[in-house]
Amino acid sequence: MEAILTDCVQNSLRHFVYRNAIFICERLCAEFPTEINMQLLAGCYLHNNQSYAAYHILKGMQMAQSRYLFALSCFQMDLLKEAEAALCPANEPGAEIPNGAAGHYLLGLIYRYTDRRKSAVHHFKQALSVDPLMWAAYEELCVLGAAEEATAVFGEAAAFCIQKQYLPHGLASQSLNIPNEDRSSVSARNFGPGPDDASPRQFKNMQGNNLRDIPGNYHGAAAVQPSNGGSSNISFYNTPSPMVSQLSGVAPPPLCRNAQLNGPNPSILGADSSPRSTVNSTIQAPRRKFVDEGKLRKISGRLFSDSGPRRSTRLSGDSGANTNVSATMVVGNGTNNSSKYLGGSKLSSMAFRAVTIRKGQSWTNENIDEGIRNETFDDSRSNTTLTTSSSSPSGDTRSLEQEGATIPISAAIMNGSRVISGASEIMGLLRTLGEGYRLSCMYRCQEALDVYLKLPQKQYNTGWVLSQVGKAYFELVDYLEADWAFTLARQASPYSLEGMDMYSTVLYHLKEDMKLSYLAQELISTDRLAPQSWCAMGNCYSLQKDHETALRNFQRSVQLNPRFAYAHTLCGHEYVALEDFENGIKSYQSALQVDARHYNSWYGLGMIYLRQEKYEFSEHHFRMAFQINPCSSVIMCYLGTALHALKRDDEALVIMENAILADKKNPLPMYQKANILVSLENFDEALEVLEELKEYIPRESSVFALMGNIYKRRNMHEKAMLHFGLALDLKPPSTDIAAIKSAIEKLHVPDELEEEL
Repeated sequence: MEAILTDCVQNSLRHFVYRNAIFICERLCAEFPTEINMQLLAGCYLHNNQSYAAYHILKGMQMAQSRYLFALSCFQMDLLKEAEAALCPANEPGAEIPNGAAGHYLLGLIYRYTDRRKSAVHHFKQALSVDPLMWAAYEELCVLGAAEEATAVFGEAAAFCIQKQYLPHGLASQSLNIPNEDRSSVSARNFGPGPDDASPRQFKNMQGNNLRDIPGNYHGAAAVQPSNGGSSNISFYNTPSPMVSQLSGVAPPPLCRNAQLNGPNPSILGADSSPRSTVNSTIQAPRRKFVDEGKLRKISGRLFSDSGPRRSTRLSGDSGANTNVSATMVVGNGTNNSSKYLGGSKLSSMAFRAVTIRKGQSWTNENIDEGIRNETFDDSRSNTTLTTSSSSPSGDTRSLEQEGATIPISAAIMNGSRVISGASEIMGLLRTLGEGYRLSCMYRCQEALDVYLKLPQKQYNTGWVLSQVGKAYFELVDYLEADWAFTLARQASPYSLEGMDMYSTVLYHLKEDMKLSYLAQELISTDRLAPQSWCAMGNCYSLQKDHETALRNFQRSVQLNPRFAYAHTLCGHEYVALEDFENGIKSYQSALQVDARHYNSWYGLGMIYLRQEKYEFSEHHFRMAFQINPCSSVIMCYLGTALHALKRDDEALVIMENAILADKKNPLPMYQKANILVSLENFDEALEVLEELKEYIPRESSVFALMGNIYKRRNMHEKAMLHFGLALDLKPPSTDIAAIKSAIEKLHVPDELEEEL
């Protein structure tokens, strides 16, 4: 009876019928109330998003797996102290962390969110040392700014660790030198994922901010083996690893190996056979970057009143002259027809080394140098091979159990060579992905883009990679390229919300209100319980200047996932737009409690203190943001502004020069440099800078207003009047109009008397 009930529960979990699994498992636990059965019931509840039920079932239990599942339920309920106590009992200081890599990863998350960075880093590294395929741990290390180079993490030692997990015991040494010619002897059906490999999206409120992959194989039900006449074998709860079940002579395949010639193969890691994930590469001139003219709304005396810190990297300002740029994409039969702006994209001409898939056309092999071959297998060929092998003398065979099967040693060694080759290929792939992600988290975005270009086209044209490319262009303030990359990411994975919060911000900067509205509605219809959906909706309202409604949407995002740092930051931006600086500070601080390296919030705090004329505080927060992201021209510019306000003009000029070099298309540091030079009465050099600036932004009123002030101070009244008039002709904001008219009225009043007045 126990075996039948256990098998029924496992089958229900395998087919995602959680309600049935819970009901049957309750019958099982009532009849056989063992701790292992209680673990199974807790796993059912965790599957069904009922962490509180698992918490009460497992509280006080002492088995390692019970403690792990209890800690997991505590973590999801934000009971971090209890979660830590379950994984690290106070009365057993040297006890082993349950569940290996997954346990270390969970403990690392607990330490991260209790502000113990050093311990968090230690346990994430431990997770990777136990299981090199624990990618989520490497992601966390990158976010914390503590990741080693990917070549060190995913190197030969990691590949050997994978081999030891996959190779049958005792065959590792014999299998190390098997030639690659023996790789194609196993039926393709041994390589495709079974129904046990699938898992639904868990815990909707965990989306975003690197909480997508909370550990625990309760969400797979894959490794649960049917009981053989006795109590169930709950290997279901063991550490997540490349091993799903006991190994037979037919070893599990390496990822990214066998692509069917006439269709997609689900065993390919991240492969997307959809024609939408490819692009017709047409080489045209690179797209011109557009200058953010909205930054220069104010003349020197009112510079900070309209410097609203807006959404990540550009941080303040609008998209300027390109506000009406739009793109129309027609997708059909694997082709993309883009507008002249998108057709000339650097992405379309360089990055997408993809081929167009037409109806009836198969993938061709473009990655021979990378060792990726397209192979097909048929059952008859595979069965013949296995039958032939099985006829070898019994002295050459070794029994390897998997559901009672006996496989000859020749087959095991042959598959051992596939494991070795596959482990090497997987580590090569993770090295490239890991290094790109690490560089992105260090804000070395151009280097990250160069690394991603080394990926095979099948891997490059996946939703996750394209989202990372979009984020990199976003950080480089190249919003048109970011829009293009995110658009392709949506085509490759229309169901994925990875990076969609940033995509909505890209559209906000480009003032693409129609595209932003459409994106927000699509995301809400896809998943109403994802924080990214409500961030997009909030950006949509913010673009319409409805800041109160935008704030409510961002607060909804925070409510869905309190550990989503970007949502806290967006709340802060809206509070600042509503002049509610006190709550703005609280929101930014909440974001920093979640992620201390979230530089946008350091910047937001700096802007608030700058507007409040608390220049020491402002300088400190801008410097913190600069240490995290030393490549941002905007952060450097405002750090220089704070230093100038503190009368540290020499330091300010050095910072402004660096800001100009960091992004020559950003006019703000040039304008601020001219301001500093004017305060130092270096009028000639200031005029040189402003004359150069006019070439970039010929229709910015504040540039002409500042030039008018310089000519006025040099008693060149005619030129001053000319430039004040030009500034008025360019229709500046109303506050600037008043300041310019006041300057014109006092044109013939000496500066000394003007100060007295």
